[in-house]
Amino acid sequence: MQQQQQQRRMFTAAILALVFILAAVSTTEAGKKEKPEKKAKKSDCGEWQWSVCVPTNGDCGLGTREGTRTGAECKQTTKTQKCKIPCNWKKQFGAECKYQFQAWGECDLNTALKTRTGNLKRALHNADCQKTVTISKPCGKLTKPKPQ
Repeated sequence: MQQQQQQRRMFTAAILALVFILAAVSTTEAGKKEKPEKKAKKSDCGEWQWSVCVPTNGDCGLGTREGTRTGAECKQTTKTQKCKIPCNWKKQFGAECKYQFQAWGECDLNTALKTRTGNLKRALHNADCQKTVTISKPCGKLTKPKPQ
């Protein structure tokens, strides 16, 4: 009988120890502060607006562009960025617009010009480019049939 009482005491002690451990663990868990998620910085700064690329020398190659943005609490409202204008692009459509051109069309005998159309392939730095452009050039030598 004494052995049963001793077993009951051991069992009760074990249960109490288990309850104590569980209470300690839950208290520790509750005491931990949850890490606040990184709050997205709310800013009244506007989007950067970029000027066209201005070449340092000539009409192509390395240059700079100016960026501006608005906002009362912006740390930076203007900045300069390096840029490059490819020298093989057609400047008449904007130095930052690249077009894929079709083959030259037939010569128009009335105007002595031939034309071709180009579709926008790529725009640098969110440049404002036309979707399609048309260019013309003189036909060159026109061969007229010689009267016999």
